[in-house]
Amino acid sequence: MDRTSHGERRQLGGAAVVAAALARGEPVRELLLRRGAHGEELDALLERARVAGVTLRRLSPRQFDRLRRAGPPCEVLALVGGPPPGAGMDEVLGGDGCAWLLSGVAYPGNTGFAIRTAEVSGAAGVFVDAAFDHAGRRAALRASIGAQRFMPVLWEKTQEVLGAATACGRRILAIEDSGHAAPWQADLRGRVLFVVGGEAAGIAPATLARCDAVLRIPMAGFVPSYNLQAAVAAVAAERLRQLGSTS
Repeated sequence: MDRTSHGERRQLGGAAVVAAALARGEPVRELLLRRGAHGEELDALLERARVAGVTLRRLSPRQFDRLRRAGPPCEVLALVGGPPPGAGMDEVLGGDGCAWLLSGVAYPGNTGFAIRTAEVSGAAGVFVDAAFDHAGRRAALRASIGAQRFMPVLWEKTQEVLGAATACGRRILAIEDSGHAAPWQADLRGRVLFVVGGEAAGIAPATLARCDAVLRIPMAGFVPSYNLQAAVAAVAAERLRQLGSTS
């Protein structure tokens, strides 16, 4: 399988910063513009992005401010790196960064929160193996706060995703209470597929057998496990720490 290079997904803010990224040839996927913003520098940036074929979306000030991360005030944001939202399984797994497989999840709300967490942490994409009907999938995407607008969310069978990940040379790391190493005791950087299981049954033994390692998030209480999105958040945050993220 051919390797595609997308780089880690990240957000850039400000016309000068985004223009410099375009000049360097970085993979700018989309521009988000505060509605009503204008100016010579901004107009020049928008024309350059149009020529480069970059998607532009205009947002209300409230929408824009919800998406803008901490930093100096700005009028434009750029999504850089990662496959486009419409990418397929091979493109997601064949690129850089991490991806997530939610295997056997049962509740659309929990699934959506986990998808949102993966997007916030810069994942290349999320695969969902769940017996949801059309309404269930819509509910999950609503709970994700529209994360599928910024990264691929694909509904695929677990074994197919694992097979494609192996063919791409990705490490496969499971998060399950049967593991021995904590996330901070493992190398979470690079091209990894993280696997989390359903809320009740966890990860199936046949799936665990195909993983390179099984990680366990330490627990100290009496409830038997963390909620799905809490487990995703713990591992995603540790991965960003290892990458040296300051966002």
